[in-house]
Amino acid sequence: MAGNLLSIGKSGLFAAQAGLSTTGHNISNANVAGYSRQTVVQSSAMAQDFGYGFVGSGTQVADIKRYSDAFLNTQVRNAQSSLSSLEAYNSQISQIDNLLADTTSGLSPALQNFFTGLHNLAANPSSTAARQAVLSNAESLASRFQSLDGRMQEIRDGVNAQVTTKVTLINSYASQIADLNEQIGKFTLANGNAKPNDLMDARDQLVLELNKEIKANVTPGANNSLTISIGVGMPLVVGSKQFELAVATSPTDLARVQVGYMTGNKMTVLADSSLSGGALGGLLEFRTNTLDRAQNSLGRIAIGIAETFNAQHKLGLDSKSAMGGDFFTIGEAVVGASLTNTPVSNPALAPQVKAAIVDSSKLTHSDYKVEYKNGSYWVSSTSGGAAVEINPFPQTQPQEIFGIAFDIKNAATEGDYFIVRPTIGGAANFNVAIKDIAQIAAGAPVVTNTPLGNKGSAKISEGSISKEYLAGAPTLPLTLNFDAASGELQGFPAGSTVYVTSAGGTPQPFVVGTDPILFKAGDNYNIGGVNVSFTGKPAEGDTFKISANTNGASDNRNAHALGKLQTKTILDGGTATYQSAYAELVSFIGNKTREVQVNGDAGEALLSQVRASQQEVSGVNLDEEASNLLKYQQAYQAAGKVMQIASTLFDTLLSLR
Repeated sequence: MAGNLLSIGKSGLFAAQAGLSTTGHNISNANVAGYSRQTVVQSSAMAQDFGYGFVGSGTQVADIKRYSDAFLNTQVRNAQSSLSSLEAYNSQISQIDNLLADTTSGLSPALQNFFTGLHNLAANPSSTAARQAVLSNAESLASRFQSLDGRMQEIRDGVNAQVTTKVTLINSYASQIADLNEQIGKFTLANGNAKPNDLMDARDQLVLELNKEIKANVTPGANNSLTISIGVGMPLVVGSKQFELAVATSPTDLARVQVGYMTGNKMTVLADSSLSGGALGGLLEFRTNTLDRAQNSLGRIAIGIAETFNAQHKLGLDSKSAMGGDFFTIGEAVVGASLTNTPVSNPALAPQVKAAIVDSSKLTHSDYKVEYKNGSYWVSSTSGGAAVEINPFPQTQPQEIFGIAFDIKNAATEGDYFIVRPTIGGAANFNVAIKDIAQIAAGAPVVTNTPLGNKGSAKISEGSISKEYLAGAPTLPLTLNFDAASGELQGFPAGSTVYVTSAGGTPQPFVVGTDPILFKAGDNYNIGGVNVSFTGKPAEGDTFKISANTNGASDNRNAHALGKLQTKTILDGGTATYQSAYAELVSFIGNKTREVQVNGDAGEALLSQVRASQQEVSGVNLDEEASNLLKYQQAYQAAGKVMQIASTLFDTLLSLR
């Protein structure tokens, strides 16, 4: 009996010692990130049958329980992944928000100064100082476009660098998790399915750190292992095997780093949208949904200004009485062929895709994919929407789609594609073409005159020209006269076509010598691109003269027309001015920034909430552990007393003679 009592006391002593060690372990690791509280699980040892009944034989340690709730752990990981994504997004978009909205370094003040200079020139067209101010303000506007785009490119380069860093971190975490899976599996098999709690804590913490970089889904596996998958179910860790991510330059954009998935030695480029959550997901989402749009939108405004300003400037006369030329220069649309396209041995037969901007009013902030499928090329916006077929193909002439003329030669292999970025370089390549203030075409190339000898009250307008003038201007001077009997306006070149537009109407063609051209005050008469109108009532024989302007230095009519472009709705299909298009960009970035910040605050609150719930289960309560120390200390002392009594009884037996 004494021997059995000694064993019972010994079992209690060992159990209490395990409790003290576990409690001390909890206290020591209370501030260790990812540590889960542990406790000793005891059970009664097998009782012995003595005939009269079963007598207990002590206690045993059945398990060291780890307090961890898989559901709460998943909630914490998801909340952390979402918050990290928002934080990464916010750190980037805040830079663009500050850049565009700045009242001194943004585009608005430079744009306003440029048009203010034009208005001043219109008020004093012969002023050398006014012309110099226009040229200087134009240079400042170009510099502002370039600096804004340059800063965005710096942000893009920073995103590329961070994406590379994040991929390296993800691979490192995956490798460590795979190693821990292997160790945990070995210990589990070697110790009768007992769980190596501290290794499992370390692994869970690594999984949490992984979720800071990318959203990772966790599935329990055999022998206490975890399977980690990312994106659309791509395995990152399976047991002790790790799969790697890699980075590579985009096959269609050398300024873009993309993430790929390694299968053996082959890398498959992943769509940015397939990688969500974590800092990496936030960076990719920012680049796709905000940075690309911001840079494209800025380029679109630059292209719109250059295209429309150049078109009007070419209709003017400079101070040397020469027709105006391009005032600004812009770069071409960027076309990138996918590196995965099928190689063609004969360069003459290789697919060629060219894109030229022909209508800035139809441009969007999107890029376009040109893909060969089903025997034809299809153009689709990368922002979504239906694809448009290049028809016919082979082409007889470039086809305009979305304000872009697509010129495509040679068939490709099914699935080959190109990415067209029409506006990405618009701001970076925005420059002033003219260098001499005399080249500023502030005047109009035609002048009109109503002779003082006319008997009627009719007056001819000062005249303007449209783009048709550049293709085939009429021979000037031109004298028109009024025939009272027929009510016709005569004197137009024989055989020519005059387009007459009534108020609110559309141009109607009249062939001189065939169709009568009636005089009507308020109507616009266009002959070879020269536009005139009349007021008042003419009398028989009244004449009106249209001549070439020989004094461009003091004429302000084209300067007025150029200045009016400031308030003309040109972009977005003729619904937005330059300034309102920029304001829309600033508003979009500002609203998105606030949205991300609000969601970030909410995400931080959610993470704190679910982490608190998790810690209620897994966290170490030092007050509780102090109580457990006393409990196990008393149990240890009591077990020692049992062993002491067993020893005394044994000594008593030995002392019997």
